[in-house]
Order: sequence, then C-alpha cells, then structure tokens
Amino acid sequence: MRTDSRLSRVLHALLHMEHADHPLTSEAIAEMLCTNPVVVRRLLAGLRESGYVQSEKGHGGGWALSVALDDITLLDVYRSAGEPALFSDLVSEDDPQCLVEQAVNAHLSATVREAEEALLKKFANVTLGDLSREIRKKGRRMHAPR
Repeated sequence: MRTDSRLSRVLHALLHMEHADHPLTSEAIAEMLCTNPVVVRRLLAGLRESGYVQSEKGHGGGWALSVALDDITLLDVYRSAGEPALFSDLVSEDDPQCLVEQAVNAHLSATVREAEEALLKKFANVTLGDLSREIRKKGRRMHAPR
C-alpha cells in the first residue's frame, strides 16, 4: 500500500518558504519535493483557502507565507491538506460474516481511532515555528567549528 505523503510534503514546502527571500514558484517547490508543479499547486491550494499562503502570478510571482509560522499548527496544515490518512488501513473485509474478523476489526479500528485522536492532539500543540527553530538549532550545531 502506498503511503500518503501530502502532509510531509506541504510542511517541507512551508518551511522552505520561510527561508526564501522571494516567493517560490510551483516549479521551484516541485524540484525540492521531487514532484510535478501541478501537484504543488494542488497541495498549496487548501493552504491558500485557509489563508496561510498566498500566490502571485507573473514575473517575480510564486508562493509565499501569509502568516507567521508560530501561528500555524501541524493540525492546521493537516486539515488544510485535506486530512490525509494518518495510518494505513489495518482492517480487512475478506469475510464480514466471520466472527473472528469482526472482533479483530472492532479492536483494531478502536485502537487506530484512539491513536489518531492522540496524534491530532499533539499536532494542535506543535507550530511550524517550533519546527523552524529546531531546524535552525540543528543547522548551527552542524556548522559549528569542531
């Protein structure tokens, strides 16, 4: 099963936007994410609708942040990205009449719901500003003289 990387990709793009001294084109972001510019435009469309990014057309145009990273949580980005699946589907529907399958699926479904609730609660408490500061801190350690 292919995993959904929309959340990771859009977070990657947003964090790069913070460090850019000009708007980033869909093509430039696509190159960073190893994808197609159309995919980038789709990824960022929900964030534009939510007011987190803006886009300018024409020469010198591109995508830019509309708000400070401290004002955007992981939960905000997750919702703006269309709430992609957080976990793969663990249940099977091979024989819905099977009592064993019913019991396994009920337990797995309940456990996944609990895990999703915990993860989304954590997402609500982490801002993109937190991630940006962590990146800068690691960057300073990597570039510090030995």
